[in-house]
Amino acid sequence: MTATYEALSRDAGCDIDTDPVRGPMPADRPARVLTDTAHARGRTPAVIRLLMLSTFVVILNETIMLNAIPRLMADLRVTEQAAQWVSTGFMLTMAAVIPVTGWFLQRVSTRSAYATAMGVFLAGTALAAAAPVFEVLLLGRITQAVGTAVMMPLLMTTLMTVVPESDRGRVMGNVTMAISVAPALGPTVSGLVLQHGSWRMLFLLVLPIAGTITWFGLRRLQNVGEPHFSTIDWLSVMMAAVGFGALVYGLTQFAEGGAGRSVMFVVGGLAAVGVFVVRQLRLQRAGSPLMDLRTLRHATFAKALALMSVAFMAMLGSMILLPLFLQNVRGLSPLQTGLLVMPGGIAMGLLGPIVGRLFDRFGGRVLVIPGSFGIVAALAGFTQVSMTMPYWQVLGLHILLMLSLAAVFTPVFTIGLGALPPHLYSHGSSIVATLQQVAAAFGTALAVTVMTIRADQLITNGVTDGAAQLDGMRLAFLVGAVISIVVVVTALRMPRRADKEAYDSQEGPYDELDDELQPTR
Repeated sequence: MTATYEALSRDAGCDIDTDPVRGPMPADRPARVLTDTAHARGRTPAVIRLLMLSTFVVILNETIMLNAIPRLMADLRVTEQAAQWVSTGFMLTMAAVIPVTGWFLQRVSTRSAYATAMGVFLAGTALAAAAPVFEVLLLGRITQAVGTAVMMPLLMTTLMTVVPESDRGRVMGNVTMAISVAPALGPTVSGLVLQHGSWRMLFLLVLPIAGTITWFGLRRLQNVGEPHFSTIDWLSVMMAAVGFGALVYGLTQFAEGGAGRSVMFVVGGLAAVGVFVVRQLRLQRAGSPLMDLRTLRHATFAKALALMSVAFMAMLGSMILLPLFLQNVRGLSPLQTGLLVMPGGIAMGLLGPIVGRLFDRFGGRVLVIPGSFGIVAALAGFTQVSMTMPYWQVLGLHILLMLSLAAVFTPVFTIGLGALPPHLYSHGSSIVATLQQVAAAFGTALAVTVMTIRADQLITNGVTDGAAQLDGMRLAFLVGAVISIVVVVTALRMPRRADKEAYDSQEGPYDELDDELQPTR
């Protein structure tokens, strides 16, 4: 046992005085947070590096199919609406599975969660690569999404557990670099691959890379924390899957023009989510909720959650509008569009470590407040898109938006989760990831709906299709800019660092442990 602790200490860069990660404590108690002296400054723990690399691969896969829709339609003889389900099904699965990850990550060890996530992802990738018909391809994508849904909360929960507060900004910045560059590279990589091969190559390219990373990770990854046995409430699982899945699907259908059916799914989804919330409140009294909503009692986390959701909604709205503008209005190819927007994603990723270091030194407000104003400014600039707007101006506005989001996301995520006691980290990560999926669907639906309604009105009045669509895009960007003012208002109310008093407000079976850990925070 001592040898295991020493190995974990060397791997994670932590001190093993009574082993703060897996030291002698009852099995039903959460792992202790590492102290500042428990971490080698300037060095990212090996467990985080492994999880970050794996997360990069699965997130890259999330956007790699965006340019393959025409190939799928031709090769598998399906309609465009059916082919879009390789993306829609992925999103719906993520929305349905992520709410369960908070419970799952507390119940199993780090290695078991990692092996499950990557094993399922690899199985889905292999199935999709060999798919003889579209239905099998869709099943493969859904299987991939199940594995992907676990990786992001696993990474964030582990990071909050093994990295001390004084160094979280730097490490979170490195994580931001990985998860920002991956979706930016996805469309570009797929565009290059599709010029020289079939859509199957997109999966065959990912499969050996993900397999190698999984093999290496299972050899080196150490368990962090102590699993806690708890029963699962299957009614909660069903309500989460139905509620969040229907909500995201209904919002997605708004973006595709199916208003009547969309309303039905959105209303049904909200009703199921309501049942889910009531069920969790009852289960909290018994100490076994699927998603612990006591995280929302912490004001700093709640504000961070609201800010990130609105910012994510604005980001996804712009991400759907900009390709439409570049391809439908300006006539660029998908590959050219991917190359034009790629610098913004790369810039966002490269700024992540710098933002993290600045956060560790100065706190969050000096980053979040300018970043929030930058988001509004970038979206306001996009309201001036036209047939003659220079591409360098489009590129500059997109880079400004991405850099502003980088300045917001890293500090806000760190402050928000840092305001929670350790036993709620997994639930906090799960809630953030779930609302990101909902915000993404809502942002996309809102942008496309506003654009479509405005364009239809102008076409009815005799305006040409191109001019009407362009004016609709301007209005959609304006709505996004107005909504993003909420980001500014919330940013002005965010604390410089995590509110330590939030720990004392937690009611539940871990109060005694929270008090015991207070000096280490």
